[in-house]
Amino acid sequence: MARFRRRRQAENDTVGPPPKPLVTLLDPSGVASEAYRSLRTSLLYAAVDAPPTVILITSPGSRDGKSTTCANLGVALAQAGKRTLIIDGDLREPSVHKFFDVPNVSGVVDVLAGQYELLEVCKEPVPGLHIISAGPIPPSPGELLGSGRFSDLVGQARRLFDYVLIDSSPTGMVSDPMIIATQADGVLLVVDSEGTSQGSLRKAVRNLGAVGANVMGTVMNKSQKAEISRYGHGY
Repeated sequence: MARFRRRRQAENDTVGPPPKPLVTLLDPSGVASEAYRSLRTSLLYAAVDAPPTVILITSPGSRDGKSTTCANLGVALAQAGKRTLIIDGDLREPSVHKFFDVPNVSGVVDVLAGQYELLEVCKEPVPGLHIISAGPIPPSPGELLGSGRFSDLVGQARRLFDYVLIDSSPTGMVSDPMIIATQADGVLLVVDSEGTSQGSLRKAVRNLGAVGANVMGTVMNKSQKAEISRYGHGY
């Protein structure tokens, strides 16, 4: 793993511009920011007796906006005074670090390899919001995510933070999100109103349901009013 990390060092040191602007920071009074605050409110008051702490955010496809939703929801939670952690669990095409313009040098993979502790790889790009980038892309992401070390990482994060958001690969691509879902209290499924087909959405729900995941609801991107869709299940 040490040799692998050195080989990826130069690539991960280069941080490109955010793939999309964080509207919760750049336009806090806008309609989209209000939509994220509405989502935040739904989470804060969901299942009062046993509120979800660890939330997986995934999508049926690769361009549905899951990472954008994860990043903006994390900011919205931090703005409400909640100590929040975003874990980049997409170990194949990580992007969380790009939203916050931080290097993806060390992160989840290094913690799972036993080279760092959780707090050693945490960054706080926004007051109250911590992130753990993915780190070097491993040869077998699914095996790492299904390991006891990942379970330990999630358990520690649960104890240290009010909310833990985990971004993951899309459900239609690999089994990674279903593996992560077994460690989460609930799942938010992000869909593209223009591009996500009903068939792929149904398949995503079936795949998550097969591992006993609690699909709390959906977030719809690219809708005309930039609204959060109506929630089912947990809300």
